Amino acid sequence: MMLVMSLLISIPYGLIVIVISLSGASMGRGQDALALGGGGVVVGLAIMIGLPIFYAIIGFIFGAIGAIVYNILAGMVGGIEIEVENI
Repeated sequence: MMLVMSLLISIPYGLIVIVISLSGASMGRGQDALALGGGGVVVGLAIMIGLPIFYAIIGFIFGAIGAIVYNILAGMVGGIEIEVENI
């Protein structure tokens, strides 16, 4: 779920980085402008690919930690009981 949520953040953010770097590169001349534009594209793509993977890993780790804490506390307190009736 964290992977999907991070896609909503990382894709627009990566596109903004790409657009800003290319607009900055269009104002320059020569190899420096090409390096700035190309570097911005690489960083934007890295954000769009790397951020969702990072969020997925962090979400898994903290989900596992939350499950461990819940299981420990549920053993002490008794957990949550749900009653279901057929209507």
